Amino acid sequence: MPMPARDFTWLFTPGNTFTDESGTSGVMSVMDGGELWLPTGRLIACDPFISLGHGENEPFTATVAPGRYRVEAAVATLTRPDEPPAARPHRRIAAARLVIRDEPAATWELALLPGQDPAGLAEDEFYGYGVDAGTGCFYDASADDAFPECEGDEGPLWDAFDQDSWDIGPHLVTEPGSGHTLIAFTSGWGDGVYPTWVGRTASGEITCFVTDFFVGPVPD
Repeated sequence: MPMPARDFTWLFTPGNTFTDESGTSGVMSVMDGGELWLPTGRLIACDPFISLGHGENEPFTATVAPGRYRVEAAVATLTRPDEPPAARPHRRIAAARLVIRDEPAATWELALLPGQDPAGLAEDEFYGYGVDAGTGCFYDASADDAFPECEGDEGPLWDAFDQDSWDIGPHLVTEPGSGHTLIAFTSGWGDGVYPTWVGRTASGEITCFVTDFFVGPVPD
């Protein structure tokens, strides 16, 4: 069966702590990323430095009503027992969440692209997007070509992360002409492939989308 979802409620509860197999301990906090405008309700998640504006990104098949929705990041502040206290905290984004409604999720399912079928996944496999620049993001499908100045190593997206090498985001970037937005954040330990999950209420309504960057406790 496909990889199960983690306990995202745990990840997004400030003050929770964990210790991994290496002895590294972490304390969870939540950072506000601002409001994402979804004029069509069709969400795209990707590495914006690699994929934004190339016309190759597809939105998830799960859609929501058009609107503005809060984005937040679950952040792990990490310490290692064999290292002296750092001048600045070592922080990693464990997960990024787009909140559709402030209700707990009763069930979780993989966010799918057209043509993807979780029935074809082997044990612990998942669908996800590839990261090659250490960054992920959320944005509306209608905004895919709205940020030409964000491509490559210049523009407002680059500037948002270039202010401080310790900055992990999340960052809200707005295109002044159209008002389109994207919210970007660093991707856990860096490059890799990361799944996005859809949380639903018991009645099937979408509560949130969560991209998991595999920092912190893993499911049993």
